[in-house]
Amino acid sequence: MQTSVIGYPRIGASRELKFVLEDYFKGQVSLELLQHTASTLRQQHWTIQQKQQIDYISSGDFSFYDGVLDTALLFNIVPKRYIQLALNELDTYFAMARGYQGQHGDVKALAMKKWFNTNYHYLVPEIEQDTTIKLAGSKLFNEYNEAKALGIETKPTLVGAFTLLKLAKYTGTKTAEYFIESTIAAYQDVIRKLESLGAKWIQFDEPYLVTDLSHEDLDLFTTLYQGILSAKDTSKVLCQTYFGDIRDSFNIVQTLPFDGIGLDFVEGVESLALVEQSNWSETQLLFAGVINGKNIWKNNYEKTIALVNQIKKIVPHVVIGTSCSLLHVPYSVKQETKLEQSVINHLAFAEEKLEELAQLKQILSFANPAEHPLYIANQQVSILERFAKQEQLAATIAKLSEDEFTRHPHFKERAQIQKERLNLEKLPTTTIGSFPQTADVRAKRSAYKKGKLSEEQYKQFNFEKIKECIKKQEEIGLDVLVHGEFERNDMVEYFGEALDGFIFTQFAWVQSYGTRCVKPPIIWGDITRSKPITVEYSVYANSLTAKHVKGMLTGPVTILNWSFPREDIGLKEMAYQIALAIRDEVLDLEANGIQIIQIDEAALREKLPLRKSDWRSQYLDWAIPAFRLTHSKVQADTQVHTHMCYSQFSDIIKDIDAMDADVITFEASRSDLSLIDTLHAVSFQTEVGPGVYDIHSPRIPSVDELEQAIKRIYDKVDVSKLWINPDCGLKTRGEHETWASLANLVEATKRFRKKLALSH
Repeated sequence: MQTSVIGYPRIGASRELKFVLEDYFKGQVSLELLQHTASTLRQQHWTIQQKQQIDYISSGDFSFYDGVLDTALLFNIVPKRYIQLALNELDTYFAMARGYQGQHGDVKALAMKKWFNTNYHYLVPEIEQDTTIKLAGSKLFNEYNEAKALGIETKPTLVGAFTLLKLAKYTGTKTAEYFIESTIAAYQDVIRKLESLGAKWIQFDEPYLVTDLSHEDLDLFTTLYQGILSAKDTSKVLCQTYFGDIRDSFNIVQTLPFDGIGLDFVEGVESLALVEQSNWSETQLLFAGVINGKNIWKNNYEKTIALVNQIKKIVPHVVIGTSCSLLHVPYSVKQETKLEQSVINHLAFAEEKLEELAQLKQILSFANPAEHPLYIANQQVSILERFAKQEQLAATIAKLSEDEFTRHPHFKERAQIQKERLNLEKLPTTTIGSFPQTADVRAKRSAYKKGKLSEEQYKQFNFEKIKECIKKQEEIGLDVLVHGEFERNDMVEYFGEALDGFIFTQFAWVQSYGTRCVKPPIIWGDITRSKPITVEYSVYANSLTAKHVKGMLTGPVTILNWSFPREDIGLKEMAYQIALAIRDEVLDLEANGIQIIQIDEAALREKLPLRKSDWRSQYLDWAIPAFRLTHSKVQADTQVHTHMCYSQFSDIIKDIDAMDADVITFEASRSDLSLIDTLHAVSFQTEVGPGVYDIHSPRIPSVDELEQAIKRIYDKVDVSKLWINPDCGLKTRGEHETWASLANLVEATKRFRKKLALSH
């Protein structure tokens, strides 16, 4: 039995890559130091896998920012606006990822979207009318050689041709079909180059195969790989899939001359049935993803070995591995010195998953696996009781009636009541919630957590920051204010820390995009709220101004999706537990005079099943009601907002409308405001704030740029329903760019209001 890992985390166990990148962006470290840090991390990751005797270790899975962007650069998919900056190759890459504003020019970043059903974000390749797809980069080959110099044979890994063309944005009249021939030639060149270097296996990642595919999609995949695979000679090629099963394309994939096929047996509901119904080739390897690459719970060896034995009855040659890249889990449980052993017993991060693969290899080679000491030890952990369920909470959820999910009166009646009470100008301006988490904010929070600052001292510091933030917002003229969220480390972790049922780690960081890392809470038990969470700071902020200040909460679906969930109960039950807790907070805010309450659902789409046929029954039928449960009991004159970012919304826009919020703010600028066409087409009832500038780029949009964006939105959205705001929260930005951008936003809105007044 052999083992394989699809990909490995790359930020560093102590987020070394994040910190050196941020210093590089500030001009504080050299390119040489950046490259040295990256090389050190790659060597560490390969060596760790080698020590666990992983047979198929990936190279090319390391990235400075994003693997899809790496593949685009490898194949010369670089829009002209970035080439015209005349930067070096790596800085051109970063301009595509982050945008650029400086002496060489001013360009926005590429669009950013969620990577299938994960919390990772990828950069959308942009293929222009005259793009020439060809092999142009050397990163893939350099990293293979780098591992080989260490005596480690790897399988070079890159995004496959089909997934690349399906994820790309085409800015001209040419579609994917036009680029088939050049794409085939480019991938053939990759195979030939790697063969010349001695590569034994090459991994093409094709996660797009787990989505709903049309006949045209299947034809595209077939044509691409008939051509690409004709170039292989000494190397073997693995078609690696993950995040689900490949029921639509299974027969085609098996028929093509791939030497290995990687299937996900964790999220792939039909993967086992597909294999059982197949006539598997004697020469084709099955790379079976049996270790969960997205969750952090220890593997149950009894279930996994039973599954592998079923597979082995049909498939002659099986390699066991991870269900997807380990990019989506933290580095190692070894760093968690504050968790109780009773908790650690149940956890497996990336390093521990390597150990699980090594142990499964040993156990499966044993004559009677159930008698192996490693198997017995694993079973002893599996049967341990973790916590006591709260029977009353389960009973409350079971008795929820339709009225618990329904807000009264109807939206249109509420809208009129709210306009009269709130008395806002046309095109009201606001922000999404958070303001920059400056060094002093982080230092005070750290001191408080370490016991070096009393609770009263910490609160007083936050009160001062709130006071300063409210004053600045008033000075630049924003209409609806926020308190700035200086007390919050993360929009999910902060609420998890205040709710019962979560546990927290010290160093379990996971990459979200680029240098942005998150530390997801772990849902350990039943979730309840024992005391108010945000009321004190919200009430204080509200007392400082005559303007409206939003209460800021995170919604139940986002808290669930950005946590590591339990596996012993369903997602619906966990979502409803969180929703009831957040509802208590909503009602407390309202009772304390907060007239506008924002319940963010940034991750609503994130866990949407990848196949449309599963959307409603497996997700939307409980996700939308979970949000409605949080606000169904508020008064008609309390305005409920929500926010969603970095996802594709057009195909679920009616479901979003059914959330029955009063105002929804969206990420829109990075996707070139394309969302507004969808809002217009479906007669979206909810008031909306499509973000007018991208906060993830280190640039300050001009007043003219923002006014043009407002004009584009105004042409498609009823002005009585339109809000003006940035794309997302501002905590990752610097203070200067934040306030300068917001001042320009307010000025652009004022200009547009004047033009509206004159036109009438």
